[in-house]
Amino acid sequence: MRATPAAISEAIAGFGMDTITLAGPLEAKLAAMKAAGFTQVMLKANDINGHPGGIDAAVAAVKASGLRGTGFQVLRDFEGLSGHLHQYKVDIAKAMLEMCAALGCKVLLACSSTSAHASADLDHLARDLRKLAMLALPLGIKIAYEGLSWGRTINEFTTAWDVVCRADCPNLGLGLDSFHIFAAKTPLDEIDYLDPSKIFLVQLADFMWQETKTFEERMTTARTFRVFPGEGVHSEQLAELVLKLDRLGYAGDYSFEVFNDDYQQMPLPMVAERGQRAALWLADEVLRRSVPLPNQMRLKSLAD
Repeated sequence: MRATPAAISEAIAGFGMDTITLAGPLEAKLAAMKAAGFTQVMLKANDINGHPGGIDAAVAAVKASGLRGTGFQVLRDFEGLSGHLHQYKVDIAKAMLEMCAALGCKVLLACSSTSAHASADLDHLARDLRKLAMLALPLGIKIAYEGLSWGRTINEFTTAWDVVCRADCPNLGLGLDSFHIFAAKTPLDEIDYLDPSKIFLVQLADFMWQETKTFEERMTTARTFRVFPGEGVHSEQLAELVLKLDRLGYAGDYSFEVFNDDYQQMPLPMVAERGQRAALWLADEVLRRSVPLPNQMRLKSLAD
């Protein structure tokens, strides 16, 4: 007997999808995710600013969907700049934070800088990230700082964590991304040294080959050929990552950030169903959160 849609939604409640993963207009993306049983969505700025009805219409569409905003992305190349470049990025950050707040999202994702103009001094990076976090604080927004695997100075979550600790701001934490962890070959045992309360977001994806030796290879793969958890060659490591985070005490959201040129050409329901399959694999087989069948749900309600 198949699990009901309500049972599936309950089982995968901790998982969501990024709008990046799907093609088409915002409303169609949201509808496909909801039909697949997801209750949350990671939103990107292009979906909001590119809406034909404008930002207000995009915000209304998100709220009408009933999906909770996992977070908003992405602020790039913010930290480590000086003078007019720094002020320019502060202005961009303020606009991103305003959109994040309008959407009701509690997390803004900021990626480590790739700019050749950025300082490599970790204390300078920490000062800038503290400034960003202080801009976000009155809005009730947390900053999830992610180490891109091709970042100029910060290209692993271990060094991102160092900078977060130096900044020492309550609403500044980590954004972890399985793609970057696997691409950089960061040992998963390093997860054990993190504070789970300072992990603000975890994005999950896999890819189809074992190595991405150069930054260029990492960028190309990351932007065109990620796949859902369970579809790539790092399934064992991905399962270990999620289990380590669970044992550490991480109780936040997981979002599927799957840049894939093939999926951009596929019908939305097909892609969303692949996302559902990945979420069920992680929930039921990895984390052992069994999906209750209809008769099991009935017995539970009678017992209650």
